[in-house]
Amino acid sequence: MDNNFTYPKELLHFAINNRIPFIYASSASVYGNGRVFIEKECYEQPLNIYAYSKVLFDRYVRQQQAKQNSQIVGLRYFNVYGPREQHKGSMASIVLQLRNQLCTEGILRLFEGSNGFGSGEQRRDFIYVKDVVDIILWFMEHPENSGIFNVGTGKSQSFNEVALALIKFFKYGDIQYIPFPDHLQGRYQSFTEANISSLRAAGYDGKFRSIESGVHEYMNWLEKTATCS
Repeated sequence: MDNNFTYPKELLHFAINNRIPFIYASSASVYGNGRVFIEKECYEQPLNIYAYSKVLFDRYVRQQQAKQNSQIVGLRYFNVYGPREQHKGSMASIVLQLRNQLCTEGILRLFEGSNGFGSGEQRRDFIYVKDVVDIILWFMEHPENSGIFNVGTGKSQSFNEVALALIKFFKYGDIQYIPFPDHLQGRYQSFTEANISSLRAAGYDGKFRSIESGVHEYMNWLEKTATCS
């Protein structure tokens, strides 16, 4: 709550008072296990305190936007992956975690079926970090746009597709399905898919990489900075 609500409020009001554009990171976690991913309060169903803290700030921003003229933009990131996330450890993207498993053990571990999805068929909207940066830069260049926007590709893809993209790149590896952890029951998003209608309506018309092309580009970048045998 300190990191995701109290502190951002201080930054927001500093920006407003000094007429500085304010673009901040929200999260697709605010939608919880919902199946509709539209930037409206009725679809927000946070499953944990992290998601709750994020949605609480989004709702505070909505209240402030009605009173302000300066740019305020909240970006609800879906599953971002790409260069320079190694420092995140266990919070790094599934793409990097699976890549590391493949490099060290030759195996990619995915969850068995859960919540109505088959083994490895849980689906997320994976978006490459360079596509995210393009969106941020676009908002910086279009200060007339304010609001809360989903940042995803608009197309979900399965964890199996991620694993197969890695196997295709490295030309080896096997998928192993492991039991779904008890501690994640009821707290895990088995499906996300951004509705990007608001982003498009604002005027952003950029294209997005598929998981196949994004993984290929990411692995080529990692080969220049790390080894994998």
